[in-house]
Amino acid sequence: MDLGLTGKTAIVTGGASGIGAAVVSLLQQEQACPVIWDLQAADASTFHDSVPQLSVDVSQGESVEQAWQQTVAEHGTAQILVHCAAVGSGHLGFPWHNVPVSAWHRVLQVNILGMTHVATVVGQAMADAKRGAMVFLSSVAGQIGSQTDPPYSASKAANINFAQCLARDLAPSGVRVNTVCPGMVRTPLNQSVWQAWANQNPQETLSYDQWAERKIQQLVPLGRWQKAEDVASAIVFLCSDRASEITGQTLNVDGGFVMHS
Repeated sequence: MDLGLTGKTAIVTGGASGIGAAVVSLLQQEQACPVIWDLQAADASTFHDSVPQLSVDVSQGESVEQAWQQTVAEHGTAQILVHCAAVGSGHLGFPWHNVPVSAWHRVLQVNILGMTHVATVVGQAMADAKRGAMVFLSSVAGQIGSQTDPPYSASKAANINFAQCLARDLAPSGVRVNTVCPGMVRTPLNQSVWQAWANQNPQETLSYDQWAERKIQQLVPLGRWQKAEDVASAIVFLCSDRASEITGQTLNVDGGFVMHS
């Protein structure tokens, strides 16, 4: 199936690892031209060919603006944006006041203002060009009020809502905006949640794999992990010409964890 992505410049924030890296790899397979925006350097062996990488702190508007100008100068105006950059609080929220208020600031700065900075710069350029697709990586935690990490959960709910605002604003310009919500995926962020749980419950001896397997069996109807590649497939489809009539939507890739009646 030709997704119509050949030759298109695609910015992937947080593309150095996890789901972002899986998106970059799949975009390469589809003959698109991904550019990684990330503070972390990607392992070159992760990708088929050399992928341009820029050091970008999405929480800082100036860093995003500079990265955009460099991307346009070197690779042309991006027609695709996939925004995966995010952080957790590093604390376990059982109950919520276990998370110090100070820990909220970095999460909101990166996960909400980071999205705002990227959307403002890239979205306006796409609107001027009257074409483009943006996909924002949220989480099932943003739909269920997850107690695991309240700052992360709240920020991911904000991502879904803001993406819908963007979709309405940009639709007259022909720009599409959607959100994808992963479930249980083996990523460094997921493992950091287990570490916070382990730190708070030193009497427990479950390894990360044991802890995650228990959660999966309790919460996921399909009873298995979602892979980063599963999420990337949904994201890349939404970026493609095959999804030309899809905007303002939230797609869960979660094994059935969240089902809305």
